[in-house]
Amino acid sequence: MRVLLVEDEPAIARDIQQALADTGYVVDVVRDGEEGWFRASTEDYDALILDLGLPKLDGLSVVRRLRDEASTVPILVLTARGSWLQRVEGIDAGADDYLTKPFEMEELLARLAALLRRVGRHVTPLIEIGALRIDTRRLRVMLNGRAIELSPLEFRLLRYLAHNRDRVVAQSELVEHVYGSDEPESNAVEALVARLRRKIGSDTIGTRRGHGYIMETPAP
Repeated sequence: MRVLLVEDEPAIARDIQQALADTGYVVDVVRDGEEGWFRASTEDYDALILDLGLPKLDGLSVVRRLRDEASTVPILVLTARGSWLQRVEGIDAGADDYLTKPFEMEELLARLAALLRRVGRHVTPLIEIGALRIDTRRLRVMLNGRAIELSPLEFRLLRYLAHNRDRVVAQSELVEHVYGSDEPESNAVEALVARLRRKIGSDTIGTRRGHGYIMETPAP
């Protein structure tokens, strides 16, 4: 899952980015509303976490612009304590949920996961595909009851393919949602898939030549 965080307070942005990354999200961080609106308008994100008090372009204007453009990206807005009117305006402008500062990081993660589930992004804490069991909350993978050790990149790839099971996922889409703004080597995805197959079985991830990769639900 790829998340855009728009937050101008460095300490808060750093803490949120770390918490999201530790949970397996790919996170891009920007510091002002203008860049946040541009990135959200031109790139593919699963969710947007947006502070309302931003330089250059305030958060409410970002929300309105995105919704005027018919963007359906789920938006979680962050507001200062006591800013009741801001929260109402944010929801009226098209935000999906809000969280008041200061907040516990566990609540932000829970709100984000609930928001993604609500809008149909299929975020569930436990995914089972055949003998494979993926616990996205605890970042654990079991195969036939045995724990499988994965690197952070391997886990992101597996989780994204599992969330999109029975759909062919293009290599370019995997680059966006696994690596984020980092630019991997040209054969990085192929190498990552190969390493993952060695750990979870060569038949678990299928290849569609010229199209991408797929994890299919086993036939009953």
